[in-house]
Amino acid sequence: MALAAPERSPHTVGDEDTVASIEDAFEALSAAAPEGWRVELIEGEIHVVPPANGEHEEIVSEVADQVAGRRKDAKLRTRTGLGLRVPGASLTGKVVPDLVIAPKGSFSDTLEYHDPSPVMLVGEVTSESTAHNDRGPKMRGYARAGIPFYLLVDRDAGQVVLYSEPAGERYTREAAVAFSKTITLPAPFDFDIDTGEF
Repeated sequence: MALAAPERSPHTVGDEDTVASIEDAFEALSAAAPEGWRVELIEGEIHVVPPANGEHEEIVSEVADQVAGRRKDAKLRTRTGLGLRVPGASLTGKVVPDLVIAPKGSFSDTLEYHDPSPVMLVGEVTSESTAHNDRGPKMRGYARAGIPFYLLVDRDAGQVVLYSEPAGERYTREAAVAFSKTITLPAPFDFDIDTGEF
């Protein structure tokens, strides 16, 4: 479900009021959301996302386990359910990727939504309710934030795509493999993800 937020007009007197009203609506929906539901604000729209199904969660867990088991840098940590503030994704840019990889200690504060600058990789696993955002607005937001790698597990297409080299609001490189193949995460990761385990 998506609720459209007001469009921002260039440098008007009411800009701060508009941001405040969107923040208020976002906070109210976040507080009212049933357990397991997520509320995200992406490119000016508030999205209320239902809990993921078992297959989705199995894939997220499998990727997280493979990263933990194969990482060469012991300081890398994999997180799920971590909120990020992604500049340019919307007026407030609040998103919750399925997977975040960053160095240990990158988010040792009390914030709900964090600065994405330490993030080395974000991952999304598509669902019927999120696929459009995962392939479009979120991808553009992650690129604009300068997150070096975006791993998209596209269940509809039956493939995994690794996007890299962000420039502006897009990634300039991509590598895709069909489910059952391996996809290489380059330096600083230097290991393969086996999608046959999905």
